[in-house]
Amino acid sequence: MTTAQEQAGQTGVESLQVCTRPDWRSNPPLFALLVLYSPQERVNAASPLETRVSESRLHKKSCREGTAMETNGIEKKLTGLEGDPDLQFLLQGGDLLKVRSRSWKKTRFLQLQEDCKTMYRKSDKLFKSHQTFPIDDISSVRIGRQSEGLKKNTEEQLESRCFSIVFKSRRKNLDLIASSHEEAKQWVRGLEKLLSNVNNLSRQETREHWIFNCLKKADKDKDEKLNLSEVKSFLRLINIEMDDSYAEVLFQNCDKSKSGYLSGQEIKELYDLLSQRVEIDVIYQEYAKTTGFMSAHNLVEFLMTEQRERASLADAHSIIDKYEPDEQVKQKKLLSKDGFLMYMQCPEIMILNQEHKELYQDMQQPLSHYFISSSHNTYLLEDQLKGPSSTEAYIRALMKGCRCVELDCWDGSDDEPVIYHGYTLTSKILFKDAIQAIKEYAFKTSNYPVILSLENHCSVEQQAVMARHLSSILGSALVTAPLGDGMPTNFPSPEELKGKFLIKGKRLNKLEANFTSEAAGDDTDVTEEEESSDETEEEQKKKSKLKLAKELSDMVIYCKSVHFNGFEDAQKNLSFYEMSSFKEGKAMKLAKESANAYIHHNVEKLSRVYPAGSRTDSSNYNPVPLWNAGCQIVALNFQTSCSEMDINQGRFLVNGKSGYILKPAFMRDPSSEFDPNTPTPGDWRQPKTLHVMVISAQQLPKVNQKKSSIVDPLVKVEIYGVPDDMAVKETTAIENNGFNPSWNESFQFGVSVPELALVRFVIEDYDSASSNEFVAQYTLPFTSLKMGYRNMPLLNRNGDLLPSAGLFVHIMVLNA
Repeated sequence: MTTAQEQAGQTGVESLQVCTRPDWRSNPPLFALLVLYSPQERVNAASPLETRVSESRLHKKSCREGTAMETNGIEKKLTGLEGDPDLQFLLQGGDLLKVRSRSWKKTRFLQLQEDCKTMYRKSDKLFKSHQTFPIDDISSVRIGRQSEGLKKNTEEQLESRCFSIVFKSRRKNLDLIASSHEEAKQWVRGLEKLLSNVNNLSRQETREHWIFNCLKKADKDKDEKLNLSEVKSFLRLINIEMDDSYAEVLFQNCDKSKSGYLSGQEIKELYDLLSQRVEIDVIYQEYAKTTGFMSAHNLVEFLMTEQRERASLADAHSIIDKYEPDEQVKQKKLLSKDGFLMYMQCPEIMILNQEHKELYQDMQQPLSHYFISSSHNTYLLEDQLKGPSSTEAYIRALMKGCRCVELDCWDGSDDEPVIYHGYTLTSKILFKDAIQAIKEYAFKTSNYPVILSLENHCSVEQQAVMARHLSSILGSALVTAPLGDGMPTNFPSPEELKGKFLIKGKRLNKLEANFTSEAAGDDTDVTEEEESSDETEEEQKKKSKLKLAKELSDMVIYCKSVHFNGFEDAQKNLSFYEMSSFKEGKAMKLAKESANAYIHHNVEKLSRVYPAGSRTDSSNYNPVPLWNAGCQIVALNFQTSCSEMDINQGRFLVNGKSGYILKPAFMRDPSSEFDPNTPTPGDWRQPKTLHVMVISAQQLPKVNQKKSSIVDPLVKVEIYGVPDDMAVKETTAIENNGFNPSWNESFQFGVSVPELALVRFVIEDYDSASSNEFVAQYTLPFTSLKMGYRNMPLLNRNGDLLPSAGLFVHIMVLNA
């Protein structure tokens, strides 16, 4: 099965799915027929059994070792690990030594709960004796003294007994010491198995886990029954606020035994009733034309008409074989409502073009032809004035696909250079520790090159130490000479630089000197580094001079830092490898007033943009205008959760999360006439009309974790790109329902330069008295949208996946 347009290995709109059917406006797709259902109307419209999820689906064992529901309706465990000795070890639990400092090491009891989704930790604190954290919150488990805390606060001989639990959020690592080497290995092995199992659950299985965990929490007396009060508590836990009278009707409908409580099958009916998807039922009923089921022919019609995909009977049979839970229905080559529901929640229905998740762009172009995911003051975990510096900050940025990290280097004690934000109260880390962490994590998310941007304030002696550390730690992965024979005339490609490190910094002479008899000379003075290369000549003269060590200078090959004296001067006097850094204000001014000249400059040379010094809170600027001007290294504060980082994450979401996105062809052409501020006719102008229907959401997180707090969600759809394309529209707010709110509201957007456009869906908790609060978001490139009915995952404020939450939309793109 393929999309309506063949996917191209470039950035262009060739890979964008576009509806070209002439009858679309006169015969709109089914989404126009959907009606708005409130949770109350859903119960009134159907009996609890009408849309019940079948026993076979709930008990179905996934090929990925999914879930099974015990007959009591509450118990929910991971399968595929039952009987596993490492899982049994975690369920039994044990004492570990928690490490905070050299003097603070205390025993803590850690145990996996029976739900296999939650870790229990017993603390000695008076009011925190029972703490838990979800397995979903764990990013990774590291064996040995890998964390900064363990390296600093434990002895080397404890290496084999140490391990760290690293969390997705900005929560600190949990550094632990086991009683033996074997026990440490078993903790790590068990947690890694559990993480793998949880991460491989389907979205439907993840949602079921979440619901059943809420059921268990609501069952206060642990009798595996729910009375009316416990049902109301359960509803609040899953983010629904109901009138007492309606909650009583819901309870009575499910209490078939009239016993005054729900148990077993009655709890299952409550779950079925709440989890029914009216919007998907409407779609299914429209196409289930074969005795109430959907035949393979019906499914092909749905795929071609609604999803705008080319599909054959073989494709339909494959879907039925994979998703139909009822074996008898499957043998008849039919798809039941349950099977269709499962299919509509699979990865193939995601809004992001699945082919774009993998590496799909041409990676053989010169380095300057790509947008490069880049971080500013990477070593900081918080603000720019007094926040902590940490090697963990480098690890987090690299694991998010960042390909350009910054090292702010100063003289340290014992002849060891340190990294910190100079003349502030930020803490310090050793340069060599940062390089070691970078080496270990540079290529875990992406194999493509990492640029080390050095802001060098060190003495010549400690620069020599820096050079030795770079050479000894990075070894042959460090580029210390141009690739190939002879003096290059252009950048190598990301493909040629796979697994390599590039140094960005000052250099004593031109690279060409490596290929002539010209020596570097005796003058080792350069202007002090770095974030000021767009200063005036007068400002430059006032700057102190910095002696530069030849060992470090010689390591700068493709990214030599130079001052910017205008586009004309750069074209005449600078070589391709000589690059400038721009303060955000200067860069924004150039992008607004001289965008076309900036684009031409960035065809051959690299440009780095960094936040203004006034952003002491580590806030960020909007990267979009700088991308529109062709700037490759648009450095942001990765440690800050904000809409600008959401946009950055969306830009680099595709192409295998490689950290490199190929610029559109019109931004790689040295004679391009493109100006994003006044887009005249040209190859870049390919007007599209985007139709978005926001249909529903599922299992939105609470903004406030108080049981009584229920979100009033609304959805904003935002377009980022050239100024003409910028737009935002929003739905109405749905009161007191974060579990399954429905909107069914449609919007239309005009997009004139689709290759530069991004679409952001953001859900907020409406507040009439103050600003709305952020709930979740998802951002992706316009050219990576899939048409038809699409699910999208949702990310939290930190950019991490919310495992159970989702947004359901209908997308249509037309040639304008």
